[in-house]
Amino acid sequence: MSATSGDDIGGAAGRAESPSATTRTLTMRGSRIDSREIFAAEREIIIAHGEENYRLRLTSQNKLILTK
Repeated sequence: MSATSGDDIGGAAGRAESPSATTRTLTMRGSRIDSREIFAAEREIIIAHGEENYRLRLTSQNKLILTK
């Protein structure tokens, strides 16, 4: 499974802030991904689900928040 960092991370009309995207590979064990792999480089990722984008953030108290 691959994840892309830098896609649609805000800005006007949901445009990406950074023109370059980084691709990285995440290891899945069955249907499980370790959150340390997801948040190794960033504290926030964007999840594209259909036509919507969701933000998954790691808080300072090590909790996860998913917002639309």
